Amino acid sequence: MEFDLLRAIKPNRQKALFLAKRQLAEFVYDAVNLEGIHYTLPEVQTLLDGVTVGGHKLSDQRIALNQADAWHFLFEKIQNNSFSLDQSFVCQLHFEAAKEEALAWGAFRTGQVTISGTDYMPPKADALADLWQQIIFDYHDSEGLMLYQQAVGLFLDMARIQFFYDVNKRMGRFMMNGILLDRGYPAINLPVKRQLEFNTLMLDFYQTSDKTAMTEFMLSCLDSKLIEIMSE
Repeated sequence: MEFDLLRAIKPNRQKALFLAKRQLAEFVYDAVNLEGIHYTLPEVQTLLDGVTVGGHKLSDQRIALNQADAWHFLFEKIQNNSFSLDQSFVCQLHFEAAKEEALAWGAFRTGQVTISGTDYMPPKADALADLWQQIIFDYHDSEGLMLYQQAVGLFLDMARIQFFYDVNKRMGRFMMNGILLDRGYPAINLPVKRQLEFNTLMLDFYQTSDKTAMTEFMLSCLDSKLIEIMSE
């Protein structure tokens, strides 16, 4: 994607939220398939309509519904002007996103975790509160490409630090998109068809902490059709 296209976006929170709500089933479909849960898009649409879909484990259904609940939570908070980077807000969002899936949900982890496929070790649990405050301190209001770079950077920080026992990458993407939608910019969806590229670049990022390649990759996932609509 040509990053210059981002300059054409006319920020509009109501419009960006409208577009994101229309993408909800797609967001959930890609997210659960990235976790190895093989729902089809029509099955996700049926599940979001309140109808149980046969042939899937109850735990898989819970994860899919958690995704939808977290999105609804974000939409409501942005509409009410109460989206926040505060630790309490992030933990509330995690409660929605990780119910009955993570070892604990709604709070930062209290023990050590590892990341499969890399020798990198996330920070110890007693450092997490200070690390989150540093993320908030480093964040500043911006627009256009710089806003997208900051939002993606927050996602990457959350994924590498692993503030929670589980659902860290998904949480990072929720907060990334919360920042974007709150400022009136279109959300970034990570399509499952790009999973191999995503996983490869993330492993390199975990090891090196260099955000350059992952930032470019995430920005390339921004749908050009959304940019066109938001530029009208």
